[in-house]
Amino acid sequence: MGKYSIKELEKLSGIKAHTIRIWEKRHRLVNPQRTQTNIRYYSDDDLKKIISVSVLNNHGVKISRIAGLSTDELNHRVSEFSESKNSIEIYIDQLVLAMIDMEEEKFEKTLANLILKFGFEKAIVEIVFPFLEKIGVLWLTNNITPAQEHFVSNIIRQKLIVAIDGLPLAPKTATKVLLFLPENELHELGLLFYYYLARQAGMRTYYLGQTVPHKDLRSVYEAHKPDILVTSLTSGPSLKNLPGYMARLGNDFASAKIYISGSALKKARFNLPSNITIFSNALTFKSLIA
Repeated sequence: MGKYSIKELEKLSGIKAHTIRIWEKRHRLVNPQRTQTNIRYYSDDDLKKIISVSVLNNHGVKISRIAGLSTDELNHRVSEFSESKNSIEIYIDQLVLAMIDMEEEKFEKTLANLILKFGFEKAIVEIVFPFLEKIGVLWLTNNITPAQEHFVSNIIRQKLIVAIDGLPLAPKTATKVLLFLPENELHELGLLFYYYLARQAGMRTYYLGQTVPHKDLRSVYEAHKPDILVTSLTSGPSLKNLPGYMARLGNDFASAKIYISGSALKKARFNLPSNITIFSNALTFKSLIA
């Protein structure tokens, strides 16, 4: 069971903390508990209710009317809005709600419907990645269990792999792209989507996946002579070791273009080797390989 601070509720629902407190007092929408040191915290049910309330309130339903709805009525109204309103935020909130309860059928069905509605690429870029960023606050505060993390990641991963398998393998004469994550790097979903985009662009791809030892990377590089290397850095290397790692990549794979993304690079302030380009998102990557 999650225990959320009011700031975490604010980040996940989009409702300001002071507004949540007003709703507590005036309408008793949620009933937070308190720690032994008198700090209020909120449950999974509180989070789900605040998210549902925010969906209706953001689409013009007055809070006084929402407060009079039972839980079943609230959920029914949210479901109606989800079907009638073409709002990205509603779709993201649906995924958050399914994740909290680990409702596999609901999460998978919601994701499948979004892919049908928007197409695979748009659904991933505009809904799935923002969803992952939104729930990142839960991973940082340990409000997502390892089971929930694997639940979410594996369903999204399955969708990516199915989409990749549906693309033809390019001929050996096509531009060659080698995709990998360095040692101890496990956050694979972004890299899988770059894999999809490279295959979609008609490139010959070599996907090595997570935590690839540098010596193995060099072996594959020597065997296949790729034109482009693609990787992502989320949990490492450390900021102190990052310049050295970049220099090593630039030197060991000097004849290739190297494209790198990831949150670990946001605070990086140093000169890059001439063959390394940092990109911020999937759309930028798509333009780089166009």
